[in-house]
Amino acid sequence: MIAGCISAKLNKLVGATLGLSATSIIYFGNIFSIGLRVLGIKRTMARQDIRATGGANLRNFLATPLCCFLPLALVLVFSIPCPALAAQGHTAKALAVKEPVATVSAAPGTLVRWSAPGTKRCRMKERSWPALGETCYYPIDLLQKPGIIKITRWGQGPGETAHISVEPYAYGTQEIELGDIPQANPSAKDLKRDARERVRLNKAWTLKEGAAKFTLPLGPPAIPLPEGRDFGVKRIFNGKPAAQPHTGADYATPVDTKVLAVADGTVVLAEDLFFPGNAVIIDHGDGLISLSFHLSDIRVKAGQQVNKGDTVGLVGTTGRSTGPHLFFGIRWHGARINPQFLLKDPAKIPAVGQ
Repeated sequence: MIAGCISAKLNKLVGATLGLSATSIIYFGNIFSIGLRVLGIKRTMARQDIRATGGANLRNFLATPLCCFLPLALVLVFSIPCPALAAQGHTAKALAVKEPVATVSAAPGTLVRWSAPGTKRCRMKERSWPALGETCYYPIDLLQKPGIIKITRWGQGPGETAHISVEPYAYGTQEIELGDIPQANPSAKDLKRDARERVRLNKAWTLKEGAAKFTLPLGPPAIPLPEGRDFGVKRIFNGKPAAQPHTGADYATPVDTKVLAVADGTVVLAEDLFFPGNAVIIDHGDGLISLSFHLSDIRVKAGQQVNKGDTVGLVGTTGRSTGPHLFFGIRWHGARINPQFLLKDPAKIPAVGQ
């Protein structure tokens, strides 16, 4: 330990000495030049004489600072206590060592949670939102490309960072033969109508996020509720690929089964749309939007406040549909995710640190 301390001090001494020597050369070199001009040395003096005289003087000038300042530098360096030098070394090592970042793998269209006492706020990409019961939920859009997504969680102290590794996932392909319905062969007028409706729907996806009006798990959208299917599949209708994968889950519920609000919220849209058929879209706060399509009847109006369990419509087969069923979808913070993650125990959602 003593040897290490002495070595550190000697390193300091060498640095100080070299610094002083370099400064002295410049300083005294300037003085020497000024001295020559002041003395008014004749131009006829031989260059050899000038060099000889200047060289001798310069050596004298350099020797002076080394003799004068070397003892002073020695005293200053050795006056630094060893713990201070050791602390500098430990600080450098601490900066060099980085804590590993926690990483959790997930597929597009799924959900990741991060629970920790005191959690207050969450961030993913350019969006941030309040924690839900000291837990951050990070939805991964169905069309998210594979790669690393940085997520952040804030509590009492500074924010913590983790990564979601989005892995490729094949949801499969499904070929469907549509009957003699307008959605099988839409006309130019039908397509213009659909384009107008998509503009309105896009506004619903970008509503300002208010306070959460729900807790997890959500209530069932129908009772009884069979297992959902076909989320994420790429569909081919009458030989023509659909524009995007299936963004919701299909539930084989009987016709005219009551469709229920899965949580409190505000009805954003309640009307007949070209491809979805009779549709009800509800804003549940915190960026959570629920969608119920293909209804035979609509029982609510846009702007209406609903409570969890209220009837919003009846199961049907309107729009692009081959038979009675409930299409139920979820968008959370703009991401299209499989609703099954929010209809079951949230403890089963993949978590950071597990």
